[in-house]
Amino acid sequence: MSCSSCHLPEFSFTDGKAKSLGVDGLLGKRSSMSLLDIAFSYKGLFWDGRAKNMEEQALMPVIDPVELHETWPNVVEKFKKHNDYPVLFRKAFGIKSKDEITEKLATKAIAQFERLIISSGNSKYDRFLRGEVLLDDDELDGFDMFFNNTFNLPDAQCGHCHNAPLFTTNDYFNNGLTAAATLNDFVDKGRGVVTGIALDNGKFRVPTLRNIALTAPYMHNGSILTLEDVVDHYSRGGHPSINKDPLITQVVLTSRQKQQLIKFLHTLTDTAAIRNPAIQNPF
Repeated sequence: MSCSSCHLPEFSFTDGKAKSLGVDGLLGKRSSMSLLDIAFSYKGLFWDGRAKNMEEQALMPVIDPVELHETWPNVVEKFKKHNDYPVLFRKAFGIKSKDEITEKLATKAIAQFERLIISSGNSKYDRFLRGEVLLDDDELDGFDMFFNNTFNLPDAQCGHCHNAPLFTTNDYFNNGLTAAATLNDFVDKGRGVVTGIALDNGKFRVPTLRNIALTAPYMHNGSILTLEDVVDHYSRGGHPSINKDPLITQVVLTSRQKQQLIKFLHTLTDTAAIRNPAIQNPF
C-alpha cells in the first residue's frame, strides 16, 4: 500500500469509501480527507488536528497499526535497497550516500509533493468571480443562500464554517453528527483526545468544500452518502449534544432551495486541479 491507496486524484485525493482499509485489511475509524489545498491547513492536520504540519503528518500513517503498519527504520532500508530511490534522494537533497536517506527526508519529500495539490482557480465558481462566466439562476440562488447574500432567500448557514476562498476555516466544530447526552458519550471524541479538553470532544476539522462533489461519502466517519443527505442533516439542525456549535440550527429550505444549494456546490468542482500532470502516478 501507499499514500495513494487512500488518496486518489479522481476522488480529489480521497478514496471514495466511508472508512479506509489498512494494509492488513483492518478498517479505520474515519474517512480519508481530501488533500486538495492541504498546504493551507495551518491549524493542524487529520480530522482531529493531531499533526502540527505536513511533515509530521506524513510520519504517522506509516507506523499506524491500522494503516500501513510499518516501521520507519524498515522503510528507510527499503529506500536504500531500491533501484531508483537512492538516485532520486541524491538529486532532491544533495546527499552523497544512500546511507544519508532518513525518514525526515522522506516525509519532507511527501509534504513537498502534497503542496502541489492545490486548486487551479478554474472551477466555475472561480471563473464566475472573475467575470468570465455566469451562474445560472439556480446556482446563483444557491450561492446567495450559501453566503447569506440576500434577505429574499434563507441563510443556509454554510459560509460560517466553509468560507471563501478555501471553503474551510481550518477550525474544529461539533456539527451535530451524533447525539451525545454528555461530553463523554461521543464514540469518537475527535479533537478532545488531542487537546485533553472535554468541551472539544466530538469536534472535528472542517473539510474544504472544493471538489466536494467528488469526495462522497461525507463526514469524518463517512456516515452520510450524498450531498442531498448532507443538506438534509444541516436543515434538521443535526442531533442534540451539549457542545454542538450554535450555528448548527434548523434551517427551513424548500426542496428546490436544497437543490439550488447543491447546484452551487457543484460549481466548486475543479477537475483541472486533480488532472494536473505533476500530481499523477509517475509509475
